[in-house]
Amino acid sequence: MQLDVSGRVAVVTGASRGIGLEIARAFCAAGGDVLLVSRRLENLEPAAASLEGLPGAVEVRVAHVGRPDEADATIAAALERFGRLDVLVNNAATSVHYGPLLTADASTLAKTFEVNVASVVSWSRAAWEQALSSNGGAILNIASIGGLGPEPHIGAYNASKAAVIHVTRQLAWELAPEVRVNAIAPGLVRTELARGIWEGNEDVLSRHIPLRRIGEVGDISPLALLLVSDAGSWITGQTFVVDGGTTSQPSGGVG
Repeated sequence: MQLDVSGRVAVVTGASRGIGLEIARAFCAAGGDVLLVSRRLENLEPAAASLEGLPGAVEVRVAHVGRPDEADATIAAALERFGRLDVLVNNAATSVHYGPLLTADASTLAKTFEVNVASVVSWSRAAWEQALSSNGGAILNIASIGGLGPEPHIGAYNASKAAVIHVTRQLAWELAPEVRVNAIAPGLVRTELARGIWEGNEDVLSRHIPLRRIGEVGDISPLALLLVSDAGSWITGQTFVVDGGTTSQPSGGVG
């Protein structure tokens, strides 16, 4: 399937590495222009450099996704630079608590939900109000299979990702027919955010995954590209699991 997004513009949060950067790479390779968003310029610059030579143009923007005013300013910057906005990828996330949910204090929970959930709403609002309400487009949220059921130690993170799944459905209903809103729920992927889970444990973890390996960022980006392109023009309000078969097992799994 040829997925061409030439002439389209995307803003991708959490785009200096991992899944966000790989989605940006796929978008640029398919001809689209992209604004990479992250909190640190020293991480954004090498990320942008890694996309040089692809058909799409790349710009970077330092922003904290938990601050709505920075969402507004970033969307405005994308419009000023590229003249349009077609796609928003809400990928940025944090996991600041490891342990039983009841041991997460109020500030920890607030930070988790600020970055993982409230930002999805504020960045989607900014994109909608400044661009997508008039020209249409697509929003893609990165959730997690952790949002589909309980797991030990990462209950706060998983609860936030369950909220992302619901927010995806809600926004899909509210923003249709102009904007399609979907989510991807990855399983365990080799990213920095999940390093504490997979590093040193890959052999053990892989035995519990039907496809016998943990995920790579390149396992997520092809579906992401389909969902934000015209190939996904009749898909909205859905969350797609990409987990090597982990959740297909009766006992569930890790992610």
